[in-house]
Amino acid sequence: MAEPELRILYDKDGSLQPLADKTVAVIGFGSQGHAHAQNLRDSGIKVVVAELEGTNNHKLAVQAGFKPLSAAQATQQGDLIIVTVPDEVQGAVYRKEIEPNLKPGKALGFCHGFNIHFKQIVPPAGIDVVMIAPKGPGHTVRSCFVEGSGVPCLIAIEKNATGKARDVALAWGIGIGGGRAGIIETTFKEETETDLFGEQVVLCGGLTALVKAGFETLVEAGYQPGIAYFEVLHELLLIIKLMAEGGISYMRYSISNTAEYGDLTRGPRIINDATRAEMKKILKAIQDGSFAKEWLEECRKGKPNFKRLYEADKNHPVEVVGRKLRKMFSWMQAKEVPED
Repeated sequence: MAEPELRILYDKDGSLQPLADKTVAVIGFGSQGHAHAQNLRDSGIKVVVAELEGTNNHKLAVQAGFKPLSAAQATQQGDLIIVTVPDEVQGAVYRKEIEPNLKPGKALGFCHGFNIHFKQIVPPAGIDVVMIAPKGPGHTVRSCFVEGSGVPCLIAIEKNATGKARDVALAWGIGIGGGRAGIIETTFKEETETDLFGEQVVLCGGLTALVKAGFETLVEAGYQPGIAYFEVLHELLLIIKLMAEGGISYMRYSISNTAEYGDLTRGPRIINDATRAEMKKILKAIQDGSFAKEWLEECRKGKPNFKRLYEADKNHPVEVVGRKLRKMFSWMQAKEVPED
């Protein structure tokens, strides 16, 4: 079976014209929202922003030169409505403020396919449904745009009621700088399921669990917590950078022969058949919707399990040691989670 060809679009493959004389409404001025709103405005597109009065994000929107509206007002004005509020609240915001103000010909835009794919949001007939999903946090989307570069994005079309959905989505992607780096074609299903899997198994869940286990193993064996921190957490930055630039082979080329031999012979003992079997279970729970159901139910109950697990990890020894060490680093600016 032939491998599907990855199609990547750039600035030359589209234009901002489909958004000319149009208004883009960005619902939420958080991590992604602030980047999309400012980048599109800087690209010459008319942008309005929706944000809750009295919130920090509302203040940030004002500081950025916007006059925040309610989500209902923004939807009324917008031709393309980009929903950037958290996944767990999108359904409620949509039903209360967005859906009553939708008219045929408008387009709904998403940065992640969760609510469309799992049918928490079901747009009416006559509405285009599109996605531009930057493969990086919003602050990077903004900083790269300002520097003249961009962050790679994914593009997907769920509903093409007007026949112009793809052109509008591509204009959005180009307007935030994605066309400078590359915009990859996908579907809402593929983006949602692979994104959740990557977060849970490798990028966040797998990585943090591996770091904590490695740290605990070294400390329990009598090694200094500070040394353990450097070995299992701090040096990840170097390894990940090498892999991002040249793949696994380039990373191995760049490290010592001793490290490479340890990688080749010991890595499969850590990530083994039992680990892969668990990965398949996690993927199945994503595909059949049970993870989405679990997460939305957790949110409905006030996130008790989420808060308990978060607090436990916030006070894990690797975090306690890290907070102390980072204050001593002269080569970097330490960053910590702001207190509520």
